[in-house]
Amino acid sequence: MAQLEAVLAQPEPFRDEDDFKHLAEAVVARRPFNEALRAQPTLQALHKRALPYTIYGAEGIEPGAKKQMEVAMQLPIALAGALMPDAHQGYGLPIGGVLATEPYAVIPYAVGVDIACRMCLSIFEIEASYLDKHHSQLKNLLLKNTCFGAGQGFEKPMADDLFDRPEWQATKVIRDLKKKALAQVGTSGTGNHFVEWGLLEISAPSEALGLPPGQYLALLSHSGSRGFGAGIAAHYTQIALQSNPLPAEAKHLAWLDLRTEAGQEYWIGMQLAGDYAAANHHHIHKKMAQDLGLAPRKMIENHHNFAWKELLSNGQEVIVHRKGATPAQAGVLGIIPGSMSQPGYVVSGLGKAEALQSASHGAGRRMSRGKAKKDLLPEDWEAELRRNRVSLLGGDLDEAPMAYKDLNQVMLHQEELVQVLARFVPRIVRMADAEKNRLRKKKKPGISFEES
Repeated sequence: MAQLEAVLAQPEPFRDEDDFKHLAEAVVARRPFNEALRAQPTLQALHKRALPYTIYGAEGIEPGAKKQMEVAMQLPIALAGALMPDAHQGYGLPIGGVLATEPYAVIPYAVGVDIACRMCLSIFEIEASYLDKHHSQLKNLLLKNTCFGAGQGFEKPMADDLFDRPEWQATKVIRDLKKKALAQVGTSGTGNHFVEWGLLEISAPSEALGLPPGQYLALLSHSGSRGFGAGIAAHYTQIALQSNPLPAEAKHLAWLDLRTEAGQEYWIGMQLAGDYAAANHHHIHKKMAQDLGLAPRKMIENHHNFAWKELLSNGQEVIVHRKGATPAQAGVLGIIPGSMSQPGYVVSGLGKAEALQSASHGAGRRMSRGKAKKDLLPEDWEAELRRNRVSLLGGDLDEAPMAYKDLNQVMLHQEELVQVLARFVPRIVRMADAEKNRLRKKKKPGISFEES
């Protein structure tokens, strides 16, 4: 048992073979408990009343998201929670939900299917006029160095030392998914994933950024752990549903116990998915920098679909799940993007305890994907991009700016959660090609709908 606790206490992913030897011994020692759990799953009862939690920007959050958070706060393992101002309804925990649980309990669907979906920003010391003067070149770099879509990968993926790490042999699930991870490294998914060129505007001196005020060329990316993370999420969600079944309204909040083999395996897989997601971004940014012939002055990045071992303000150990929420501990840098036409922000966390040291991960949807495709008009979308001088490569109506909340309003609701350090203005946006409502190529000033 002591070996098990020592392994689980590690804040970082397991790094060497000795760690796995200790983990294996711990698993064997706990096997009777694991087998008993599988053999006799019992329906977990919810508390009759939800624990109190803080909602930021409540007037802009749909009732379904609030209801999902209420249910999450009735879990017997729930200890604290918060709902961010960009929140909207999802599966299990709402997107924008932050949930602290007992230190032995991790909820796969409170992490999300796209484990470690994250942001990454590279800032280049290049004059702002470069974007207009070399617009076609920058657009071509996006087409050359990015790859989007379910199951898609580069013909010759870049090598990465990440794949030499022993975690890839930790479990059968990880071993079976490694081939897919190798094929998809450096790529992005569908939906709201993007890579975009834009201008970073720093209006005041910032010691945290280490850059003088001014405008900088910047590259911003948003994506996660691709098919590898989705495979981990799918496998262990099913185990959670079977081992800790819940009433129908809370079904997708089933948890894994970190004192069991399955819980340990998920934790290893989640950590590895986090490092893999980071590698995907780094490949993109490295290739772009190489083609520019210039190293970035600074890189900023953060997860927003993950679970962390943390302490509450009272010193209590917990697992904090941030599903579509940005870590905002005091002084920690993060990125909160807008839509494809609305600026986003580089922020520094203020460590607000009531928010579980978190902030929004974006503007948040005000329309479901289905409703956006049904109700929005391509010509309105086109006009919005033209007004904001945005060139779009790929994309679909469900990601049109009108489907999202106003990020400026969202930011007003979290002034006590983060400090704004810089503003990012998107100018050339690359997303997955449209599956439906595919738009024809347009040749108009300030906008282009192109498909690679």
